Amino acid sequence: MTARIVLLVTSPRLPAGLLTSAAWDAVRQHPVLAGAESELTTAVRQAGAEVRIVDGPATQPLLDTVAAHGTAVWLAGPAGDEALARELGLRLAREPGLAELELMYGSWDPPGARLLDAVAVLDRLASPGGDPWKRAQTHRSLAGYLLEESYEAYDAMVADDTDSLREELGDVLLQVVLHARLAEELPEGERWTIDDVAGGLVDKMIRRNPHVFAGAEAGTLEEITANWERIKRVEKARDSVLDGVALSQPALALAAQILERATRNGIEVPPPLAATQVDAEARLGASLLATVVAAREAGIDPEAALRRVTLAYAQAVRAAETQPAPPPPPPPVDPR
Repeated sequence: MTARIVLLVTSPRLPAGLLTSAAWDAVRQHPVLAGAESELTTAVRQAGAEVRIVDGPATQPLLDTVAAHGTAVWLAGPAGDEALARELGLRLAREPGLAELELMYGSWDPPGARLLDAVAVLDRLASPGGDPWKRAQTHRSLAGYLLEESYEAYDAMVADDTDSLREELGDVLLQVVLHARLAEELPEGERWTIDDVAGGLVDKMIRRNPHVFAGAEAGTLEEITANWERIKRVEKARDSVLDGVALSQPALALAAQILERATRNGIEVPPPLAATQVDAEARLGASLLATVVAAREAGIDPEAALRRVTLAYAQAVRAAETQPAPPPPPPPVDPR
């Protein structure tokens, strides 16, 4: 039988006892070694196997175990013990008769596993002994950062820069996880956790997508959207079609959304006329609202339209900055 060293790699983000049947067979049938005590070594011992902890370099103890028993299993640490795998690979390449090196996955990270790391890191930063700045924050003090990071993610989307979008969404996620961690410090009866945030999201998505989760007929996109809105109205029990509109969003986008909500629900309220307003600010506001109405009727997003022209104007300003200054005018001629 071929001598072999089994490098058993597991996900540090899953409970230690969740191993494949092949992994359990390996640890029960062969000598097991590890570099340190861990939840995994405890789980293996509880299953009836013995684990030897190696203090120091592990290559030779593994080779000695293989020479005595034919197979040795190494329980890799949370980081995978790549240095040991590299050292073993080089040694066995020079002396192939000693053993074969087999990489075995006892468990894998599920999709989204790194989100657990994000939660753990933010918990460390916001706990005693962590980052004093983060510990000093409140939901209100962080409000501006959430807007800023969202705008930066929006910029990346508009620029079709998917690398930047990945990074900016990470910054948005940081805000979400940090807010959830701070909420754990709220008084009893008010506090909540990141699991409450995620759980609420999951429940909402399942409720609002019965064509996916409840076997309802999908229908057209328009029918799906209408069903979404109907379910949302039942959930929220709102008094007005405008309830839930974010009033702190930019005024142009706010106007467009209010107009859209009113139109979608069959409510016809004529916008104010500029000529009837009592002061210059109100007259200008009414004119701008009329422009938003015209934009919606033309199928144009007024926020996007103004942004496009403003950014073009910004480019013109930058170009003007690089132009040499015009020469000063000549001095006036003395008529005498």
